[in-house]
Amino acid sequence: MHHDCQDLIRLFDECFLADLNTCLRGGYPEPEYLPADAAHPRHRILFTRDYFRSALHEVAHWCVAGPERRLLPDFGYWYAPDGRTAEQQRTFEQVEVKPQALEMIFCLAAGHRFDVSTDNLSGEQTDASPFRERVHAQARVYLQQGMGERPTRFAHALLDAYQPGRALDVGLLEPLV
Repeated sequence: MHHDCQDLIRLFDECFLADLNTCLRGGYPEPEYLPADAAHPRHRILFTRDYFRSALHEVAHWCVAGPERRLLPDFGYWYAPDGRTAEQQRTFEQVEVKPQALEMIFCLAAGHRFDVSTDNLSGEQTDASPFRERVHAQARVYLQQGMGERPTRFAHALLDAYQPGRALDVGLLEPLV
């Protein structure tokens, strides 16, 4: 299956540009979310280079952010870069469970490989297994109990584009079991 970021941009813009004034754009050295301002009339989700997973990850963060957070650069979230201590890594993983669970659902809807990202290559080594289990469990909860209008809308668009006829349900997790 071919995964082109331009398809993601088109799908996202079709889903959200008109009613939420938010666009997805790639080609940036670092991911970032920027709310609309005087120079830019649209909210912008910027993803790294042409990385499909970066785009899906940033969309997932946008889907988790509430209306007030979407008015702040990078949603006003805390972030410590690569090189985190074990304690910082635990904090990072706590705030990443929900976005990475949505990213997992988006990847599976698009037929794209997923694994959690601990994003700490040069920091203290920690066991990613508990984090992976929490992300998988949260994805299951989202698919069984609902995940909100924006992520549901985007997941359906991904399914329609990449796997027409496939249902948005817990069966998406079957490749991971």
